[in-house]
Order: sequence, then C-alpha cells, then structure tokens
Amino acid sequence: MAEPRTLAAATPAALGFSMPAEWEPHESTWLGWPHNPTDWPGKLDTIRWVYGEIVRKIAPGETMRVLVRSEAEEKLARRYLTRAGAGVRRVKFVLHATNRGWTRDSGPVFVRRRTGEKSETAIVHFHFNAWAKYPDWQKDRRVPEIAAGRLRKRLFHARANGRDCVLEGGGIDVNGRGTLLTTEECYLDPKIQVRNPGLGRGEIETALREYLGVTNVLWLGGGPVGDDTHGHVDDISRFVDPRTLVLVREDNQKDINYRPLAENWDRIQDFRLEDGARPEVVALPMPAPLFFGGERLPASYANFYIANAAVLVPTFNDPNDRVALGILGELFRDRPVIGIHAVDLVLGFGTLHCLTQQQPA
Repeated sequence: MAEPRTLAAATPAALGFSMPAEWEPHESTWLGWPHNPTDWPGKLDTIRWVYGEIVRKIAPGETMRVLVRSEAEEKLARRYLTRAGAGVRRVKFVLHATNRGWTRDSGPVFVRRRTGEKSETAIVHFHFNAWAKYPDWQKDRRVPEIAAGRLRKRLFHARANGRDCVLEGGGIDVNGRGTLLTTEECYLDPKIQVRNPGLGRGEIETALREYLGVTNVLWLGGGPVGDDTHGHVDDISRFVDPRTLVLVREDNQKDINYRPLAENWDRIQDFRLEDGARPEVVALPMPAPLFFGGERLPASYANFYIANAAVLVPTFNDPNDRVALGILGELFRDRPVIGIHAVDLVLGFGTLHCLTQQQPA
C-alpha cells in the first residue's frame, strides 16, 4: 500500500474529489463517432453498424454524448443509429473535430466530490499525446476542455514535476474506494512509448493521488501482444466491485502471451487493497489468437464496459466467448451482461472499453 504524502493545495484530491468506479451510476457515456479509415482498414462502414449496436444497448440506461466532426457527420450518425434501431432520443451530439475515436484515452476523465447529499463532478485533463506513438493527436487533446465547456465543469490540468502529465483512461482502473490498477509496461518503460520522460514510479503515483484521489496504486507487469498502447490495463485486469477484480489468463503455454500474463498472476498474490485486505481475483480466459495482415491483435474479454443498463463484453467468434460471458454474468448480478461482436472492432487495436468514457452522475 502506497504511503500517504502531502497533497498540492489546488489538486482535485486536496479539494475532496476522487474518481468513482465505473459501475457507479452514470449521467452519460461519451463516444467519438468513427471516421478515421486507418483505424479500421476497409471496415469503416461495418464499424458504424457496431456503434449502432453499442448505443442501442447503452442508451436505455443513460444519455449518450457523441463527438462528431461536422453537421454532415451528425446527420450520417443519426441515419446509422436510427437504422440500427438505436434511435437518437437519448443522444446528444457534441461538435468537435477529432483525430480518432478512442474516447477512453482522449476523452474527459471525471472526478467527483460529495458535500452532504449533494455531489459535484469535475474533469481532469491528462494531455493525451496518442500513446506517445502517433503524430496526430492535437484535436483529440482538446476533448477534455471541450467537454468542460459544454458541461460547465471545473477543469483540472494534470501536472507532474512542473510539466503536463500524460495519462490515458485505458491505462488505469479504480475500485472507487482508493485503489488504482495500472501497468509498468505502459507508464514505467524507459524506452518504448514514453509518456512522461524523466518521471519514475514515485512521481507518477503522486500525480495519480493528487488528480484522481487514490491512495493505493497496484502495478501489474505487461499485457497481451498486439496492444499498440503498450500495456493498457483494460486489456488485462479490471475491478468488478470494490474488493474483486478479474485478471486474464492464457492457458496455452506455447502462446506468446502465456509468460507475461502468468507473471501478472504471480504479482497479484502480493496485492492488497486500500484497507490492507487481499482482493478476490477471478480468472478470465483469453480467446484464440486473432491476426490481421500477419499482425497479432489485442483481443481480450477484459475490455468490457460497465454501463447503467448493461455490461457490454467484446466477443470474438470463439468458444471462450461463452465462458467469459458466464464468468462476468456471475459477477454482475445487477445488470445484464451482453456480448458485442468485436472481431471487426479489434482491427483498430481496441474494443468496447477503449471507445467509451463514463460521465458519473
């Protein structure tokens, strides 16, 4: 368990804000309408239909806020959503040009504080830079400030050692009680996709405490091969309640993912929650390898999204689809667990959780 440190006076944590767990009530879910053909080569039209299914399953429980680049794109999105049976009654379109649609990483990260029976939400800007890999991120980086202006929310600019702190929503997961999961591969690798040059474990943990209000940071090693984010935790391990997490496991010892995922199982034996208790750990299987153009894709059942009305789980035309849905169905008894076909989605190196970002109620 991380040692407490003095908080900077104007940070969210010092003001009583913290990041809620994903299963807590949402006001809305943010999405970015798909438009970049390089994310899904030859499949962009198919992906629009998948978005229709995503909205159709989420919208019964909450508002959808969908980023569109233009009025023409809004008309296109309305047409696809309507034809997919999703409708647009609970969809609010936000006009802002984006580079891509991976809203988990570029979108607004919300924190919340309670005062008596009232609560207030604010947004933390973590200065997205396209996973320290791609050159086109300038439009995406503005999404948090656009959201803050649209919603009239306070905006905190995350800083570490006197400069902007870079973090993606897919690189973290919280239990809403003070504990956060992340990976060394993503944020501590000194050479590959370095988000914050010169910052070590201590500085990053300080930023997580100050801007997300956590007190306890747990570090896994790395994730599945093919993840171009270089180790996002939402392909590896997720909290499903304050004391339980799922962790992916590869049982085929000949698979390239076997060793790094087995190392995470070794590490997790020493994990403790914010109160010193051991978390309950439930294994999620991995689907059989998926390839595109000879490249391994990061297909993972851990990339599910917890909405108000349902838990959406990526499926891959694999025998383990049913196993994963059954495991998650036992863990989430308060809302249906629904599979969403993601063989096409994962061509973009991400699926359901990567595309969505929750706005807490």
